[in-house]
Amino acid sequence: MNDEMAWVAQAQQGSQQAFTNLVEAYQTHVYNLCYRMLGEPELAEDAAQETFLRAYQYLHRYDLKRPFATWLLSIAAHYCIDRLRRRRFSMISIDDDKEDGGFELPDADAPNPESEAVRGEQRQQMQALLNRLDAVDRAAIVLRYWHDASEAEIAETLHLTVSAVKSRLHRARRELAGLWQKESPRPNPKRRPHESPAF
Repeated sequence: MNDEMAWVAQAQQGSQQAFTNLVEAYQTHVYNLCYRMLGEPELAEDAAQETFLRAYQYLHRYDLKRPFATWLLSIAAHYCIDRLRRRRFSMISIDDDKEDGGFELPDADAPNPESEAVRGEQRQQMQALLNRLDAVDRAAIVLRYWHDASEAEIAETLHLTVSAVKSRLHRARRELAGLWQKESPRPNPKRRPHESPAF
């Protein structure tokens, strides 16, 4: 039995330290999933805390034959999907973001500040596009491309069939690609008369 399964078994018997070990092992994975789903650090922190609270409350129901990571990320994904659905009903548009989101300066120690700034803008743009996907499609994309989950693992996590996961991933990828092409700035092919064609 590996450490993780030992911790799960001990936590099921009431060991607070064993559950703390599980939280420490998975807090980054859970937070990252919640952040990609919800798009805001504060909401992601709240969702991660709620995920671990629910995991603690329902740990007695966890089946030791299932991968613990899949079970835990399933709790996080479903909590985030519920939050997104509630938010959609309570807001005029889920896409309304704060105008004053601020500009994140690149790390001063980064070898290439300009490329870091570009990558930061691309990450923000991708997050904005993710926010426009259906909640379940978004969860499937995040699990696949940020957590390297297989289609079978995604199906288990989201309580879908593998064929439904394939369909959702295909549809979501097409939607993201279309949105990215539509909204990404394109270089201007025109050049001034005195400029070389190489530039």
